[in-house]
Amino acid sequence: MEIKRAGSQNSAKGPADWFTGTVRIDQLFEAPEPARVRGASVTFEPCARTAWHTHPLGQTLIVMSGFGWTQRDGGPIEEIRSGDVVWFAPNEKHWHGATPTTAMTHIAIQEALDGKVVEWMEKVGDEQYKK
Repeated sequence: MEIKRAGSQNSAKGPADWFTGTVRIDQLFEAPEPARVRGASVTFEPCARTAWHTHPLGQTLIVMSGFGWTQRDGGPIEEIRSGDVVWFAPNEKHWHGATPTTAMTHIAIQEALDGKVVEWMEKVGDEQYKK
């Protein structure tokens, strides 16, 4: 058994290559092998969002607070709110983040495949984000 105490891990700023706007990432867990699940709490300030990306084994988001948007490639922008759970299938191209006026925090859970949990792609431009 391992207990990670609240506040024992540092918060990190979301890298500009992966995010637009102000994003804070709080790593929650990374299970030791042979398990491969990882989780983080991610907070998006208004207008902040991920770049387009995929996950080799899919991703689950649990929206903890606020109001956000998400979109899969070719689909409409969808609203997500506190209490919603979102599943992205393996290799499904998508993005997620806050709305223009409201921050949003979610827990992101994904598994690693050969040590890789995400493939980052192009950023979501302002025009595309506000459609």
